[in-house]
Amino acid sequence: MNIWEVILAFVVVVLMLVALLANMLVLMCFLYSADIRKQVPGLFILNLTFCNLLMTVSNMPLTLAGIIYKSQPGGDQICHIVGFLETFLTTNSMLSMAALSIDRWIAVVFPLSYHSKMRYRDAALILSYTWLHSVSFPIVAASLSWVGFHHLYASCTLYNKRPEDRTQFVIFTGVFHTLSFLLSLIVLCFTYLKVLKVARFHCKRIDVITMQTLVLLVDIHPSVRERCLEEQKRRRQRATKKISTFIGTFILCFAPYVITRLVELSSVVHINSHWGIISKCLAYSKVVSDPFVYSLLRHQYKKTWKDIINKILKRSSINSSALTNESHNRNILPLSE
Repeated sequence: MNIWEVILAFVVVVLMLVALLANMLVLMCFLYSADIRKQVPGLFILNLTFCNLLMTVSNMPLTLAGIIYKSQPGGDQICHIVGFLETFLTTNSMLSMAALSIDRWIAVVFPLSYHSKMRYRDAALILSYTWLHSVSFPIVAASLSWVGFHHLYASCTLYNKRPEDRTQFVIFTGVFHTLSFLLSLIVLCFTYLKVLKVARFHCKRIDVITMQTLVLLVDIHPSVRERCLEEQKRRRQRATKKISTFIGTFILCFAPYVITRLVELSSVVHINSHWGIISKCLAYSKVVSDPFVYSLLRHQYKKTWKDIINKILKRSSINSSALTNESHNRNILPLSE
């Protein structure tokens, strides 16, 4: 292994450990908090977390083995299963993010009718579509033997070894990425830009009221006035930062890999194997960022995982104090005898 391969292997290990820890924490919060389970977006987050965890324990270890040994890890059957899962889980994750954006769009743009438009039944129907959509492509690929170990990405994924199937595989790959990556990106941009428009409108209304109040309160201290103006600025930037994070992480993590897969179909352009693995690592980094972007940095999840940690620490402190008292009693009893 050269220095680049060592670095890439180390990156995959770090991504794998962080992804496992972060997604397990999201799953624990979902199981611990009844309030999170009652919310409709919790179903989409649970589905996204399930996809991320399965990707972490199935695909990432085999990619790590592929980088180290530079060959297919395991037999053909294992590689076909993992390649099937990679296609299914990646598509399912993208569509789950699109479903979350639709949920936020309905909640912000149609707040009065949100509970009638987005019920558990509606969320279940959306999830059913995401699963049906996601599983259809790997089924077609597996039936046509377009799944295998790809040395460019050091992983089991979509791969055509037969030159006579090149045209069909090019069409399939183009349709697959159009209906997974591009479709999800369009939905994300449309819904979140609508949310941003509404958020900015509300910020303007609040700013007008705040400025009118500051004008009327002539005796207000300058420091209070300055804090109000700073809060106005933060409020305007908050929605923009959140939406930029949602769309930006999606593009940054998935776009290099998708573009590389499409460019690879051209026999004219040569792609460096290191770049292929880097683009794959960027796609894996979405598994790491999702728990923080959609869950752990939100107030409700912060409170829940802090409660879990405090409960664990409290229980351990109670157990340790009980063990201390027990040992203390054992030391006293022989003396009293």
